[in-house]
Amino acid sequence: MQALQKLIADFHASDPWLGLLLLALCLAVAWLLAKRLGRGQSQGAASVWFGRHTADGLMFPLLALLLVYAARTGVALYRPAFVLQIAVPVLVSLVVVRLCARVLLSVFPQSPASRLIERFVWWGAWLGAALWVTGLLTPMLAQLEAVSLHFGKTRVDLRTLLEGGLSAGLVLVLTLWVSAAFERRILASSFTDLSLRKAAANVARAVLLLVGLLFVLSTVGVDLTALSVFGGAIGVGLGFGLQKLASNYISGYVMLLERSLHIGDNIRIDSFEGRITDIKTRYTLVRATNGRESIVPNETFITQRVENLSAADLKFRLFTEITVGYDSDVELVRRILAQAAAAQDRVIASPEPVAHLLQFAPDGLMFALNYWIADPAAGQDSVRSAVNLAALAALREAGIELPFPQRVVRMVDTPAN
Repeated sequence: MQALQKLIADFHASDPWLGLLLLALCLAVAWLLAKRLGRGQSQGAASVWFGRHTADGLMFPLLALLLVYAARTGVALYRPAFVLQIAVPVLVSLVVVRLCARVLLSVFPQSPASRLIERFVWWGAWLGAALWVTGLLTPMLAQLEAVSLHFGKTRVDLRTLLEGGLSAGLVLVLTLWVSAAFERRILASSFTDLSLRKAAANVARAVLLLVGLLFVLSTVGVDLTALSVFGGAIGVGLGFGLQKLASNYISGYVMLLERSLHIGDNIRIDSFEGRITDIKTRYTLVRATNGRESIVPNETFITQRVENLSAADLKFRLFTEITVGYDSDVELVRRILAQAAAAQDRVIASPEPVAHLLQFAPDGLMFALNYWIADPAAGQDSVRSAVNLAALAALREAGIELPFPQRVVRMVDTPAN
């Protein structure tokens, strides 16, 4: 109540019109400075400082906060600055909201969880601003400090836990921002290989996150020497129950560093075939030609046989088996099949399509038509269907028989008993 009474007294003792004028002036100057600094910068969804426009980036509220704080300090020397005093916590909350929102949108542009976190930060920041303005933040923190939890000889209060959680969240956001900027500005120009750049980005992000969390733990008063016992427990857990998980993580880094597989390679593992779309630290995303995406543990690529179709040759072979009648002209059939495949746009000219007499089947002569494409990621069924339709039409036009399975059933009379 004393804080509210002081706030009301400051309102009566201050000049609200002067405060509004100074606030408008600070906002205008901040907008002009942010616009000038953002001139020539890439303003888009990935811009944390300037956003899509000048007003929705981080630079504008940060400059406005500095100017308003300076104005409030100067006015407070002569009289209470009610409007500027309220504007400072509001701008602090706006800076926090913009920082989290722009960083999450830049790092995870398509993630629904980032939207949920952004709303949570929005409500938390404005609630903190309201408590700060009304003067209820200090007594609330005192009440949280009075509530404590005991873990053996260690005493932890709710205020410490709250401040530690907020500090950890802020460090996580800053780590994501620094690692994204590091990957975009430095790694993109230093590493032309996408897989190696991915490995360097993962290592840099993990190191920055570890350093930030250690800094947060030391800030809230956690004894870091106790982490040695915790680290030993994690080592035992990895050695027994988490060995598969650890193996996948280590295999992921081995794949990225050895560059045996790259993002964009077409691979065949067991009976599954597809294109690598992303290599994570624990698993790899492989998209099949039918559009379905599979999550393959990284250990599989280390311990099993994997065919890298892109590493050997960018040409991808397809084939079709066709059976014709025994009285057909073999050379004519081979020429018709090869021409039917060569007439398709996606079938490449070198090596040229070729048809071979595969075997003497029970129902006719079986030919194998081989042809190659250069873009298997665009789908295989469509080009295979086009080749089959063209071959079928050409064979029918040439009068070549396409036999169907025939079976002869012989009835044997048995003598009556």
